[in-house]
Amino acid sequence: ADEVGYPMNYHVTGSLRLAHSAERMQEFQRAKGMGRYQGMDIDVVGLDEIKRRYPFIETHELKGALYDPSDGDIDPAQLTQALAKGARDMGAKIIRFCPVTGVRRDNDEWVVETAQGEIRCEIVVNAAGYRAAEVGRMFGREVPMMVMSHQYILFEEIPELAAWSKEQGKKLPLLRDVDTSYYLRQEKNGMNLGPYERNCRAHWVGHYLADAVARVPILGTAGLSKVINGPIPYAPDGNPLIGPMPGVPNAFEACVFTFGIAQGGGAGKVLAEWVTQGQTEWDMWSCDPRRFTAFASAPDYCVAKGKEIYGNEYAIQFPRHAWPAGRDRKLSPLHDRIKALGARFDAYNGWERATWYARPGDDISEQSTLTFRRDGPWQHRVREECLAVRDAAGILDLPGFSRFNLDGPGGAEWLSLQVTGLVPKPGRIGLVYFADDKGRTVTEMSVVRHDENLMTLITAAVAQWHDFEWLKSRIPKDATFKLVDRTEEYSTQILAGPNSRNILAELCAA
Repeated sequence: ADEVGYPMNYHVTGSLRLAHSAERMQEFQRAKGMGRYQGMDIDVVGLDEIKRRYPFIETHELKGALYDPSDGDIDPAQLTQALAKGARDMGAKIIRFCPVTGVRRDNDEWVVETAQGEIRCEIVVNAAGYRAAEVGRMFGREVPMMVMSHQYILFEEIPELAAWSKEQGKKLPLLRDVDTSYYLRQEKNGMNLGPYERNCRAHWVGHYLADAVARVPILGTAGLSKVINGPIPYAPDGNPLIGPMPGVPNAFEACVFTFGIAQGGGAGKVLAEWVTQGQTEWDMWSCDPRRFTAFASAPDYCVAKGKEIYGNEYAIQFPRHAWPAGRDRKLSPLHDRIKALGARFDAYNGWERATWYARPGDDISEQSTLTFRRDGPWQHRVREECLAVRDAAGILDLPGFSRFNLDGPGGAEWLSLQVTGLVPKPGRIGLVYFADDKGRTVTEMSVVRHDENLMTLITAAVAQWHDFEWLKSRIPKDATFKLVDRTEEYSTQILAGPNSRNILAELCAA
């Protein structure tokens, strides 16, 4: 506010995340460890401390809470205007009430067509919020997103709360009941209740209202002043899209933010770095638009995943739990056969890949995976697999690995300048690493050197678009070799173990 000379209502209230179960407390301990490592002063607190910090709360059925003293709230309209003022002060021009009607390329520049005329520029950014899909289509891009209705409820003023705030000179901490799935925040001298419900209709939030009133009884003394319902965008994994627009030159995305105001500062920083430097200070893979490929833009997939993410906004991310929505998008030719053998699957860039094999009688219910414990059936079955491969042999079906053919004279020499190690000789396979100009690892690939001029580069399933674009951007325009994506044409089986050579010898003449 002082930097740009624009007033903002910013309240540092702290926050409490409530835990109803031992598993949630275990998650909080993990979050505390990660936060402390990054310099955050967060802590796991008991019931007495919860009551001390939030005197109006009832602590029945609670195990504890995660307390963050630096949390708070800010007026989003004031923050937006402050950022706009700061941008104008530095020379930016903001044109309001100017709808974009289309874009086109002209002499390696972008021409943005608007109701007030054309704007020529070198770089464009799709920052269209919940309408980003419409703007994406102007570029021939199907943005993987859907839009949910999110509602919150404002309560009338509560005299007891007003008196407490006046006496203490502060607001109550933000309360998140993550196991019931709602947040409760003091709004002036009233309350703001925001549920993450599975069905967005006002008459379907009675459960959340009843729970909140039981948790904070003074809510029951106040009437409802307003119900607000608005759009909130979701990508299939719940993270925003920040970075290069896949397949489109000099175009970027900064959209599909589910917590836009909270994420805005960091998003602006990394986007500016991407545009001006071609890379970011931080590892931004979790938000890179190229983490999704074409399958993820299918409307039914986006809707299924968006509803799942929204309804489980506060869910614990258990290490062996596989979310069920949007599955079976890409299947190995052997999928039905290995499924019949008891395979339990997880998805990697849409590809269904076996993670372990169950035996009759094993508990394979989704409920059995909702734990941090290590004594489930998967532990015993994976151990059996490892011993079998160690002592004899095993075959793994690993569909979805991304494969690029590098073919033509000069390809090996060019590749040797891109990697940190040595390119394998003809007839050999090697693992190579790619680094940026700061020496940071960008990706790793296995290189299969078929002959002098033909190589297959194999990388992770989820890295297909990212790694292909990264390689293509470094190939000279006058290159005598070409790079072709062959991912959809081949699959992968791995035969491993001391008996693997003998088994393979019976199947081929080589």
